[in-house]
Amino acid sequence: MIPLYNEIKESINSNLSYEVIFIDDGSTDQSNDKIKYIISNNRRVTLISLKKNYGKSNALNIGFKHADGDTVVTMDADLQDDPKEINNLLLRLDEGWDVVSGWKKKRNDPISKTFPSKIFNTILRWMSGLKIHDFNCGLKAYRSKVIKSLNIYGGLHRFIPYLVASKGFSVTEVAVNHRSREFGYSKYGGSRMFKGFFDFLSVLFITKYSKRPLHIFGFIGFFLFILGLVINIILSYQWILNKYYLDLPYSIDRPLLFLGVLFIIIGIQIFSIGFIAELIVSYLSKDEKIDKETIKSEY
Repeated sequence: MIPLYNEIKESINSNLSYEVIFIDDGSTDQSNDKIKYIISNNRRVTLISLKKNYGKSNALNIGFKHADGDTVVTMDADLQDDPKEINNLLLRLDEGWDVVSGWKKKRNDPISKTFPSKIFNTILRWMSGLKIHDFNCGLKAYRSKVIKSLNIYGGLHRFIPYLVASKGFSVTEVAVNHRSREFGYSKYGGSRMFKGFFDFLSVLFITKYSKRPLHIFGFIGFFLFILGLVINIILSYQWILNKYYLDLPYSIDRPLLFLGVLFIIIGIQIFSIGFIAELIVSYLSKDEKIDKETIKSEY
């Protein structure tokens, strides 16, 4: 922590008013004691200590709520993020962007991390339409109005650029220096790929369908209903044809028949869920007020 703090202090213009917030996400080493030592020598440093590990999203969310500055910069504490890049992020922010995300163009990590990351970023770039290379870089700069609009949890920190862009904020990126890991160890594992997939589904639903749930539930429900209906119509036609015209033995006890009935029932249920969700959203939106930060201009 002390090397990180020293690098941050050296990188920040001494004429600027700033604060450094350390989030101790349930660490089991001596990080707390080291940060408390730093605080005893600098009142601009704050420590928020969590009783257990809640994950990066929750740690960031807590930090966002405690940050009072007009500009907020986030970074990981493992020294892979270079504090010297802070000024480069702030310069791009001064150009008028709302969020500047770091891009680890030359990443010093094993292929077990870089290859899945490339796949993740490619898919997310294609799905979101946001043309940045590194969605999950911890080194980012935000305007305060952006972080106050965020509520991240679970694994949503991986999708922050997409989330803020969906709210109408402008997002860009800048290539940053990425250093080899010197402290700690990576917690990345294969299970994170599966968790990331479900987190992506959550983000997709939140950003595109939270205000119109019937669009997704209705489509799925209607598709299953039609599929089941077509199956049963074909089976009914075959039954009538065999019974009255061909006089061939035909058993109605067929697995495909039950599958068709199942599709119809499930389709109706899913469509009903979407319809009920639409009514709830409509009721809750009656008194909803638009945040003034989302309005580009006032007349």
